[in-house]
Amino acid sequence: MSLIRIPRLLGKGFSGVTKFPPPSSLYNWVSEGCSQLINSGKSFTSCSSLWLPAKRAASSMAVTLNLTPGPSSQWDEPVAISVHGLAPTQQVTLRACLRDEKGELFESSAHYQADEGGQLDLEKAPALGGSYSGVEPMGLFWALQPQKPYWRLVKRNVETPFRVDLEVYEGHDPQPTKLLAQVAHERSFLGPGVRRIPVREGSVRGTLFLPPGTGPFPGIIDLYGSGGGLCEYRASLLAGHDFAVLALAYFRFEDLPEELNDIHLEYFEEALDYMLKHPEVKGPGIGLLGFSKGGDLCLSMGSFLKGITATVLINGCVANTMTPLHYKEMTLPDLGNDLERLKVTESGLVDLTDFWNNPLEKPNCQSLIPIEKAQGPFLFIVGQDDHNWKSEAYACIASEQLQSHGKEKPQIICYPKTGHCIEPPYFPPCLISVHGMVGRAVFWGGESKAHFMAQVEIWEQIQTFFQRYLKSKESTFHNKM
Repeated sequence: MSLIRIPRLLGKGFSGVTKFPPPSSLYNWVSEGCSQLINSGKSFTSCSSLWLPAKRAASSMAVTLNLTPGPSSQWDEPVAISVHGLAPTQQVTLRACLRDEKGELFESSAHYQADEGGQLDLEKAPALGGSYSGVEPMGLFWALQPQKPYWRLVKRNVETPFRVDLEVYEGHDPQPTKLLAQVAHERSFLGPGVRRIPVREGSVRGTLFLPPGTGPFPGIIDLYGSGGGLCEYRASLLAGHDFAVLALAYFRFEDLPEELNDIHLEYFEEALDYMLKHPEVKGPGIGLLGFSKGGDLCLSMGSFLKGITATVLINGCVANTMTPLHYKEMTLPDLGNDLERLKVTESGLVDLTDFWNNPLEKPNCQSLIPIEKAQGPFLFIVGQDDHNWKSEAYACIASEQLQSHGKEKPQIICYPKTGHCIEPPYFPPCLISVHGMVGRAVFWGGESKAHFMAQVEIWEQIQTFFQRYLKSKESTFHNKM
């Protein structure tokens, strides 16, 4: 295997998290207590109590930490953070921490200075160092980093919020000891009135999220990648924007196959029929949203199945990948790969950029998905620093393939310095994590700040696209010939 260098994996301006070491006796007690809580399977969300210093700073004026909206918000909603009651030009350190459902801790911190009136507004004041720098109103959220190496933040139970604990410390000391203010804020994934309905219809396994009201609502099927299982958090958030969204599992969930082997498109056809027949889902067609492996599955659905109006792919491939795809008498082989082209960095991270075969070369072209058969518009979301595969090249191939058959040119939006793992807004950029299929830590690509900004804009682009083609009275639907 060849060696490559990947400089500045954490992106520009990302200089690490300030350390907040606790007293050893408190740390030992907390470590044992956390272990017992985690092993017991009980929910453990609070993290602010872990490193609280023994004393608070004395002050003639109470320092307050304010969040708007508060005390809770939707995960895809921005939060305004301000501190009041500080001394003029006082230096402080702000810290955020979140503990996920597996008990793993995520932290961020940044140094600030109050204005002449003793006020601090993160929408105006620049961070002077820490996990990020410059004016970053949501920096404490997107800069959250796992204490466990290569751990990815995901939401497993959308019916409970993530709790984020925010604290203000005096000074810019690397080991701050004087706590001035603290507040807990809940970030929810299930909006007011959004209904979560487990789906176990025939062989279909998933969860349907319906907006409040009676509908019918524009319908979307949401597919994640090769990690398997049932990922609900993107679907639940999207339902908060007046879409009926089916988060669909296709392996490694309940009685579905444990491994990603020999996918049969009839399963996805059954899920599509479920949505088209649902009384609260608006017809005549359904939208598809797919990430990574879920992207090429969406292309296959659009090419071979009826009832699809619009498709969004996030860093998807134009060929069928990882396993053969079967539909009736047809079999589409997988793209294939070459282990000799697998790269490993000096730090042991896997880079899959050149691992996959070229879908334009023989015999690999047999795995190309015949998207010229598909109806409805396409939106390709591309991270230009995708190190899982060559998403931008795949989008260009798809565009040429469609236009050569007289079809409309797809919309392609490219984001510089953005990697493979594109999540809903305000998720910390995942640049490195353990690949579900490879079983090793993989460098996904991207730089933290650029990737974060892309996630915010992409979320708006997805909604705008589906609103145009699924909600608009002017949108049309054509059956396949």
